[in-house]
Amino acid sequence: MGYQQSLAYLYGLQRFGIKLGLTNIQTLLARLDHPERAMRIVHVAGTNGKGSVSAATALILQTAGYRTGLYTSPHLHSFTERIRIDGVQVSEPDMVSLVDEVRAVVGSLPVTFFEFTTAMALVYFRNRHTDFAVLEVGMGGRLDATNAVESEISVVTPVCCDHAEHLGADLATIAGEKAGIIKRQVPVVIAEQHPDAQRVLLTKAAEMLAPVCLWDRDFRIIDHDTHFDFFAPSLTLKGLRPGLAGAHQRQNLAVALAACMSLRNRGVALSEEALRYGVEKVQWPGRLEWWRQQRRILLDGAHNHGGAVVLARYLASLDGKKVRWVVGIKGQRCIDDILTPLLPHTAHLYATLPPVDQGIEPDKLVRAARAAGVLAKAYATPADAMTAALADQGEDDVVLVAGSLFLVAAVRDYLMDRERIR
Repeated sequence: MGYQQSLAYLYGLQRFGIKLGLTNIQTLLARLDHPERAMRIVHVAGTNGKGSVSAATALILQTAGYRTGLYTSPHLHSFTERIRIDGVQVSEPDMVSLVDEVRAVVGSLPVTFFEFTTAMALVYFRNRHTDFAVLEVGMGGRLDATNAVESEISVVTPVCCDHAEHLGADLATIAGEKAGIIKRQVPVVIAEQHPDAQRVLLTKAAEMLAPVCLWDRDFRIIDHDTHFDFFAPSLTLKGLRPGLAGAHQRQNLAVALAACMSLRNRGVALSEEALRYGVEKVQWPGRLEWWRQQRRILLDGAHNHGGAVVLARYLASLDGKKVRWVVGIKGQRCIDDILTPLLPHTAHLYATLPPVDQGIEPDKLVRAARAAGVLAKAYATPADAMTAALADQGEDDVVLVAGSLFLVAAVRDYLMDRERIR
């Protein structure tokens, strides 16, 4: 098969939908001679921030000289972004070979897209002799395909209500699913949490006899305008200049530092220079990303209430700049969860459909915005909405793109095409 045929095969597996459970992935990994056992694994769950934490942790390990795999989802522009070693995406020829290798043992097993791609990542990391792999949970944790591994350390980023149709309608139930990655006697780093979620996570850790490194008890930060300081019993780093924007990203980076501190306590050699470099040089496109480092277009993957609240706090710090919001939301989302925190910071809303099978009709977003006293108009495509927003943009205005990571990806494509034309 060629690359496009391999992609078609992978996306064809989506016909099996989302099936939370470990039986298929455990069977598949056994048939592949357990690639997950060939490396040490950092396992990252949570609702928001797990991609940033995973990326920073992987960069720190890489900088320290460890060959490091990184598995995240979804991708922005190319499937190959999901699987990386030392920051380099899997090549298209290697991806084709991986599909062939995993497909050869699937047989009649009805594996899902995510189960198959998780197996691909682990096989790739084994074949390329990685020392560590940082695995980002796809959904939940307890029954997520990535949970078929034995981890060196577990990490739980902030938990909020999301994917209720699969994980449960209340925060405690969802936290219970995230807590499923906590392994017996394996250290777990827990980020700042709502009390209901923290209670569940700590209870699970106690049941599993897992040593806990807890935000604001075992590690913390002090924020300054341009930098922050990290404090923990066995590690202090001052004057850190974060590579990611936003107060919440400083917390995410602190969680990555806490995870690496826990690894150091288990004998992993990580120098202060490597820790500092990972925090200051990490990049994670589409998450509070100022396009081309110019404070004119802000791209953020906020797609749930927790993400919208964090983004709203960041917008409040922009010295009252007028915000023109290009928005598109997937169909199963509660629009109030996303609109309510952000509309008070919005002068004009440009509603469109994200490039997904099911999206909320732009007219519905327009009506909600107008009811809140915000000027709003619907557009057929993300490109149309972005063209209009940029045409209206004043000298000090910010064009915000948020509501779906798929929307952010479409707008990034639009912006790159626009630059090429120029």
